[in-house]
Amino acid sequence: MCGIAGVFIFNQEANSKLDLISEAIKKLHLRGPDCNAVIKKETYALAHARLAIIDTSAAANQPFTDESGRYTIVFNGEIFNFQSIKKSLQSKGFTFITESDTEVLLKLYIDEGHQCLSKLNGFFSFAIVDNTTHELFIARDRYGIKPLLYSLQDNFFCFASEMKALLQFQLPKKLNHVAMMQYFHLNYIAGNHSILEGVHKIPTGHYAILKGSELTIRQYYQISTAESNKSVDYNFQESCAQLHSLLDDAVRLRMIADVPLGAFLSGGIDSSIVTALAAKHTNNLNTFSIGFKDEPHFDETKYANMVAKKCGTYHTVFSLSNNDLFEHLNDVLSYIDEPFADSSALNVYILSNRTRKAVTVALSGDGADEMFAGYNKHAAAYAVMNNQYGVKQMRYFSALFKALPQSRNTSIGNLVRQLNKLTHGANLSDEERYWLWAGFYNHSEIHQLFNKNLISPNEKQQFESEKKILLSEFKNDKRTEIEKVLLTDMKMVLAGDMLTKVDAMSMANSLEVRVPFLDYRVVDFAFKLPPHFKINSKNRKIILKEAFKNELPYEIFNRSKKGFEVPLLKWFQTDLKSLIVDDLLSEKWIQDQGIFNYNHIRMLLNSLFSNNPGDAVAKIWALIVFQNWYKKYYLN
Repeated sequence: MCGIAGVFIFNQEANSKLDLISEAIKKLHLRGPDCNAVIKKETYALAHARLAIIDTSAAANQPFTDESGRYTIVFNGEIFNFQSIKKSLQSKGFTFITESDTEVLLKLYIDEGHQCLSKLNGFFSFAIVDNTTHELFIARDRYGIKPLLYSLQDNFFCFASEMKALLQFQLPKKLNHVAMMQYFHLNYIAGNHSILEGVHKIPTGHYAILKGSELTIRQYYQISTAESNKSVDYNFQESCAQLHSLLDDAVRLRMIADVPLGAFLSGGIDSSIVTALAAKHTNNLNTFSIGFKDEPHFDETKYANMVAKKCGTYHTVFSLSNNDLFEHLNDVLSYIDEPFADSSALNVYILSNRTRKAVTVALSGDGADEMFAGYNKHAAAYAVMNNQYGVKQMRYFSALFKALPQSRNTSIGNLVRQLNKLTHGANLSDEERYWLWAGFYNHSEIHQLFNKNLISPNEKQQFESEKKILLSEFKNDKRTEIEKVLLTDMKMVLAGDMLTKVDAMSMANSLEVRVPFLDYRVVDFAFKLPPHFKINSKNRKIILKEAFKNELPYEIFNRSKKGFEVPLLKWFQTDLKSLIVDDLLSEKWIQDQGIFNYNHIRMLLNSLFSNNPGDAVAKIWALIVFQNWYKKYYLN
């Protein structure tokens, strides 16, 4: 796990950009604290910040050039099946001077070109330069586990693992208003755009080739689905056995490391399954979880302890108070170099911070909810699809739900908030319902947030066009709504929110997190399964529970899913009130900034400090994150 950066100049006018590579890689030192190296040539420069995981010797440092001198690579990630690939290459006559997966990846590319990507089992973003043809090849893994940003300017092309490194190449800074609207609706930026015009993300499952000043981007992977397998009669028990076997091998591969390895164990189904499988492959597995002293309703350490005891792991619980959370708030805000307002990033940051003191690699259960219908919204979508409990008729009570107090910070208030969203969405189209449930603003509200002169009619149209692209799965009439929802979750929510959060917060603590559920063999198998193997009117993650029911405590499978809410409202009303009212969202600053409509922000603040905050907490948090980013990264 590492950080990478590079710049290619098209003429001598951009020659000064080559010298900026050293500043760019310094910004990635937390991603790779073990070695920092740069190479500069006449027309390009590459840099690498290394977190040594496999073959920790200096011989495996990067940038890495093959013995012929023709090819040079910088690589962020891990190739878990590198040993079998290496044997295949050796049978063809290739020789190796290291035990690293980096050298294997480079020589597989030398042998097969872009077709090598289909053979890689792992997560990655990498760049390879052909020093003979002067071409650049860059690629990103199938699901976006590892980030890769780039910018193509008139005189140069640059790429990096994070925005903060890319900005060192003195890119022009202009806000992307379409991405801004998307950010405030979703609390993250989905797809391939960024908060800045001219800065993009290599799409998941794509590669790019730079020839001269021409950049070509092509897709090499898309999720296999059941669409072409409708005639296949899947046997449930056989499918359970196959899923168990695939996941077990995925975990086994992800335990290859030359440094200490452990696992996150929340007490939920997904991390418990990963832990149970990992414990079979080692006798000394360390597991880690966080508990919440001040929020016993959300504390799941009891279940984590059950799993640890049954699996025989060496378990550590980090019991946190709200003050512990608050103390790390600035660390999280400071590291975020593109607006990202999923507040659970704070939990991931602290868990990674504490875990890193014991291990360098941690296994995680991320990805299972998106594949096996684990979220509340999946149950809600199923209920609407089948008009379960007369959901569509509940619209007659929508006025009542709107009138009642709504808040994420109380059980009753959160239930009312969810019922209000449910009734609002029940009678919308599939794609509009998904968009409503995925976000925090309705169609008209999102435009009220901004200064009336900021967003042009063309940008509003672009926002709608981007939305259609993100929701394109809903146009496929051959799939059920659940299949459409899950595929959209994989492409939009998983890549834009969940994986972005885990990568940023773990890398901020120099911790590598591996996700066995996102082994491509597991993903492709999961999406070929019929939806009723995953969800029905009473249950979610059906096949996961059945496949692992004998390996985990009964209690793990028979409890409601809990999502911890960071106590933002308490902080907004106390410790952070002055920062909000007198600084980041003050009327003077908002007016001087010229981005937002202060009347709308005043309305949000009034709601925030009332007895009926609704989603104002999440909306204000998104504003705080944006304003902090704007001052730290945009103005500087």
